[in-house]
Amino acid sequence: MPSFCNFKTELNKVLFEGDSFYREVILNRPTKLNSLDYEVISLMLKNFRDFETDSTVKFVILKANGRAFSAGGDVVSIVSSMITGHWCFGARFYKKQFNLDYLLATYKKPLLPLIDGIVMGGGAGLCMNGRFRIVTEKAVFAMPEASIGLFPDVGASHFLSRLPGNFGEYLGLTGGRLNGAEMLACGLATHFLFSKDLSLLETALKTLPSSDMTIIYQVINKFAQKPKLKQDTIYQTQRLETINKCFSKDTVEEILLALENEVKNNPEIWINKAINSMKAASPTSLKITLRSIRAGRLQNLKLCLTREYTICCNVLRATVSNDLYEGSRAMLFDKDKKPKWEPSKLELVSKEMVDRYFNGIDEDDWKYLQIPERSVTSMDVLMPKL
Repeated sequence: MPSFCNFKTELNKVLFEGDSFYREVILNRPTKLNSLDYEVISLMLKNFRDFETDSTVKFVILKANGRAFSAGGDVVSIVSSMITGHWCFGARFYKKQFNLDYLLATYKKPLLPLIDGIVMGGGAGLCMNGRFRIVTEKAVFAMPEASIGLFPDVGASHFLSRLPGNFGEYLGLTGGRLNGAEMLACGLATHFLFSKDLSLLETALKTLPSSDMTIIYQVINKFAQKPKLKQDTIYQTQRLETINKCFSKDTVEEILLALENEVKNNPEIWINKAINSMKAASPTSLKITLRSIRAGRLQNLKLCLTREYTICCNVLRATVSNDLYEGSRAMLFDKDKKPKWEPSKLELVSKEMVDRYFNGIDEDDWKYLQIPERSVTSMDVLMPKL
């Protein structure tokens, strides 16, 4: 485990720039892949709220310095705070993060995320539920939470469940990666631009005579491209048919068995990768993930976040399993990459055990997530319901 005696202050983790017409929010932890800690979330929540009520601000750009948009929540700082304190420290972080995610998903002014690098976990929560999702050829998307004993949260049960067929289950259970072109093809992104054109887009936006949504769409479309998918893309008809056949099964055990049967006659690399990643992940996390995504198909974003928060709190509290702490030890602290999951096999994770993650916590100071009422989310309109 890390030393807890390092009090060096990290300055300017997120920058707020711009003029009276627009604002830029710039994630600024490039050496940590712009991971989101409590301070970053708090600063963003306050400033985004201020920008929304400021009549002089017409639109907001969200971007990042370095090679990552955001690789997700700062799990090291979250787990460290709980180890030295109490699990509710982590719950406070997720409560604030989920409120930020919902604010950005329902933002009343044009919010333009420029995703020019890695976007995973909590980073996806900042942008994947919004009206605009602008990516480049440098974008890399993944939701790898099950590999450390977590599950895809930050509204992922909403946006993954609305992808075509059972593609969302594939992404959530395997942590599979997509590039920018694949994100556009499956609907995770609304626009694709070349990285070199982002500065031109920003200049064009900053000189707009108005912030009318139609005009903003027109400006983005001037720079938008229709990239060709690579030949080995996962997002092609035959592979999608295999994904739908396997990942539509009722249980994780049946999905894994279907993949293992498929690879006997169809030894493609992506199938073996899917099998190996699922076998390496926390069995408990996999079962939570599948149930959460399936539940998300029938719920709006607010209900998804409320449910995900309850699951998160049970994971942090180690209600059933200590897998988050063991996964963090193996993958982030000791880095031996040999987590000892408990339970260790899918068949040992019962339905009753999974049920407990979806139930409220019987402690005096615990409450279900309360999200302020806002307008309907953009994703409910722009992404197809299946």
